[in-house]
Amino acid sequence: MKTIGLIGGMSWESTVTYYEVVNEVVKERLGGLNSAKVLLYSVNFEEIEKRQASGDWDECAEILGTAAQNLEKAGADFIIICTNTMHKVAPQMQEMIHIPIIHIAEATADELKKKEIKKVALLGTKYTMTQDFYRGKLVETGLEVLIPDEEGVAMINDVIFNELCLGVLKEESKAAFVKEIEKLAEQGAEGVILGCTEIGLLIKQEDVKIPVFDTTMIHATKAAEMALEG
Repeated sequence: MKTIGLIGGMSWESTVTYYEVVNEVVKERLGGLNSAKVLLYSVNFEEIEKRQASGDWDECAEILGTAAQNLEKAGADFIIICTNTMHKVAPQMQEMIHIPIIHIAEATADELKKKEIKKVALLGTKYTMTQDFYRGKLVETGLEVLIPDEEGVAMINDVIFNELCLGVLKEESKAAFVKEIEKLAEQGAEGVILGCTEIGLLIKQEDVKIPVFDTTMIHATKAAEMALEG
């Protein structure tokens, strides 16, 4: 079994889900007392978020790249960044290490292909929804990506940082997210990507009519499967 290197803490609530899922998958596949071999480097999200807000992405890359280096030195076979947004700096991080980073958008695109989805809604932080580092990965695979309007983007971003990342789940926020998904479904979205690792804490498949693709579950499952390939 290969060793998974997790870079977490962004936020720690969703990192917990990563740890649970990789171990559940390994237990299911191997049975008995088997569990995943995991190294976790959990950063202080306050330090990361401040640099996101100020646009200091190079400093973010340095912090997370150093974390990846430490995981590589400790014996990780590959890296999983436990957040969608910080894949913005994945290319810079990859240059700092010799083991692969498994990209969350690529893993998600693979799942969409399996379901023959052509047009998909994307929810996430304002960075993930509006910048090309994430959407571009999806578009490269032939997907058409829809995002909320400016007001919807602002609302979703606000809920992520001021509620979900703090472990706060509000029914009114769930209703607002569902409304945005329904709007995008009316525009032709055949599925919705929960492109922030915290959104899965709020939105479940039973809440909406179109298929839900929870990037946390997809990414963590991919990590476990890659570990088992060893």
